[in-house]
Amino acid sequence: MREEKFKIINFIRELIINIDKNLDNFPKKDIELKNRLRNNSYDLLEISYKANSTTSVEKKKDYLEEIVAKIKITDFLLNLCYDKQIINSKKYIKFSTKIDDILKYTIGWMKKL
Repeated sequence: MREEKFKIINFIRELIINIDKNLDNFPKKDIELKNRLRNNSYDLLEISYKANSTTSVEKKKDYLEEIVAKIKITDFLLNLCYDKQIINSKKYIKFSTKIDDILKYTIGWMKKL
């Protein structure tokens, strides 16, 4: 994996890799949940690049707020996977740690603005 200078991007990449690796054995009835998790993680990556590349402080704040909302949705979806016993507690903790890192750095970035 290429090391990115931008920390949030690295955390999101790791989250995407973990989702792809650990959610292979999804039940067919919950495949939509898996797709939403995957799509949300890619959306996080896209929005982060947009926030990093814009020069407008207002747009940057909007993107960062969107990242926070997507993170919370992703966390909710992972919690749902855990509640449905699709993932075990070890995987849930691993995902939650990544999500917490992304959230922490995003909020720090918002405060810096």
